[in-house]
Amino acid sequence: VQLQACGGGSVQAGDSLRLSCAASGLVFSVYALGWFRQAPGKEREFVAAISRTGSTRYADSVKDRFTISRDNDKNTVSLQMNSLKSEDTAVYYCAADLYYSHTSENPHYWGQGTLVTVSS
Repeated sequence: VQLQACGGGSVQAGDSLRLSCAASGLVFSVYALGWFRQAPGKEREFVAAISRTGSTRYADSVKDRFTISRDNDKNTVSLQMNSLKSEDTAVYYCAADLYYSHTSENPHYWGQGTLVTVSS
């Protein structure tokens, strides 16, 4: 299983950015997917998750600013990030698990991270 995240970069506070993660080696449509992030010197934290049926949940810190979506035809999961803040600066990781309940805790599969830097 491979999860390849991309789309990170350096932006200004208030800008938007869209992360994508391409998955291979798994039956994508049956997996729940999630995004996590790890800021410098901090623990990794849950950001957003989407079930195989499209249900979503978000960390309180990103609710109403971030949107997770999936495209089962392209085997991709995306994270649209709007109104970015300096505290959103982190390495973002995509993840996959058969169980939606696991996607906000410790998913089975992880991708490499993509760095998002937000300058105030």
